[in-house]
Amino acid sequence: MAYYLLLVAVVILLCLFLNKMTNKLGIPMLLLYILLGMLFGTDGILKIPFDNFEMAERICTVSLIFIMFYGGFGTNWKQAKKVAVQASMLSTLGVVLTAVLTGLFCHFILRFAWMESLLIGAVIGSTDAASVFAILRSKRLNLKDNTASLLEVESGSNDPCAYMMTVLILSMMSGTDDGVGMLGMVALQILCGVAAGILAAMAAGFVLNRMRLDYEGLDLILVFSMVLMGYAGAEVIGGNGYLSVYIAGILLGNRSLQNKKALVHFFDGITGLMQILIFFMLGLLANPSSLPAILPYGLAVAVFLTLVARPAAVFAILTPFRCSMRQMLLVSAAGLRGAASIVFAILAVVSPAYTKYDIFHIVIFIVLFSIALQGTLLPMLARKLDMLDENSDVMRTFSDYSDELPVEFVKVSVREGHPWANRRVREIETLPDLLLVLIIRGDKRLVPRGNTMVQEGDKIVLSALAPEEHLGVCLTELEVDKNCPWIDKPLSKVRMEEEKLVLLLKREDKVVIPNGDTVIRENDILVIGHV
Repeated sequence: MAYYLLLVAVVILLCLFLNKMTNKLGIPMLLLYILLGMLFGTDGILKIPFDNFEMAERICTVSLIFIMFYGGFGTNWKQAKKVAVQASMLSTLGVVLTAVLTGLFCHFILRFAWMESLLIGAVIGSTDAASVFAILRSKRLNLKDNTASLLEVESGSNDPCAYMMTVLILSMMSGTDDGVGMLGMVALQILCGVAAGILAAMAAGFVLNRMRLDYEGLDLILVFSMVLMGYAGAEVIGGNGYLSVYIAGILLGNRSLQNKKALVHFFDGITGLMQILIFFMLGLLANPSSLPAILPYGLAVAVFLTLVARPAAVFAILTPFRCSMRQMLLVSAAGLRGAASIVFAILAVVSPAYTKYDIFHIVIFIVLFSIALQGTLLPMLARKLDMLDENSDVMRTFSDYSDELPVEFVKVSVREGHPWANRRVREIETLPDLLLVLIIRGDKRLVPRGNTMVQEGDKIVLSALAPEEHLGVCLTELEVDKNCPWIDKPLSKVRMEEEKLVLLLKREDKVVIPNGDTVIRENDILVIGHV
């Protein structure tokens, strides 16, 4: 057990290191996660034996639940509704067109059987939310004509359609469904999935805003459980669980919630961990030695999908909306395939339906081709097509973006002899970029004006711009005992390392902001900041 835990820790640390490295090299991080899994697998260095497709399918299902939810949770509906019709067409009709065109290619050119051809088309019909989000966020691609929102909504919402197509084709191949049953299944999947998502979001929002939880952190656990309930509830009543959690994510992410910032950070971390888990495990499940045998098929399908099927579907859908040629070319190139396609390929492996070809490794190759080529070239292509918008921030397309600048407040007590005492606000000289925003005088709160007089005993509140980056300042406490050489010395006489500064002094029940004349006494507690 300890060996496996150590291995998990090492893998996570390696993935974090690779994540930092990919940002510098411009390589999509998800590609390296898969390659790392292959390196650890049976054909790699550590030769870890793992071929349990049933277990992998369960793990991937749980991982995709949170990736889909956070995809919806991070969608800014104010930005997305401008392109909602186009995105919904791409995520439904676009998936069907892509799947059908790919199926026709596999059948007539590669000579695959009809149903197996359509199965490959369905499995790779959707774009991958994790891959697209990773490119948009990490590269901060500010795209013109609301293209970032279009890609975000499309990639976040087209997996349910591909999933339904995959399940339906597998059911037909195994002889467990007919045409009438298929139509009823699709309708039930959509209606029940939407209903379960709405109910889960309403329940979570009501509890978060109306009920006081006992301690901080329970709200995170609540939303976590609601996500699982939304997926499981939809599946139990015959709905599409992925559609359910995506809708729940959109509804929750675009309403006012208490402690929403903590929810964003929590699910950001959970989603990142799930991406590491799912891509590494899929790489572990793959056998690189099996790739040469499927190389001709995988390469042919990947090239056709990238250059013909995806562009044809995009142009057919977006042309009536009078989208520019540049935008349609960029949307075509941004059809990244990823974990979702591999998970759907695993469904084909564990299904009783017979397949002649190694669909799993064909899809693995297509995903590697897509992430490596399209993911790497996407920023450059956006620049070549003049689709980069330097006047806006791509993070506006996500609901965790804030238009307001971060502001921090500082409270200062005006004691006897304070240099600001008995002076008007306009006469006070402060540091640049500081603003006096409030005066607390007894039980009164005064909004200061230029002629407002500051009096002894007042507490004034100053505002300043909060730092956007992590400053790397650490805090330590030092208790002054009777043997300390600093006792009865002013701070100006205390020798301290240059990178250290006494920020705060706690004396009995008092808190003192020190200056050079502050004398240190026995039993004082000094709060020291250092870099």
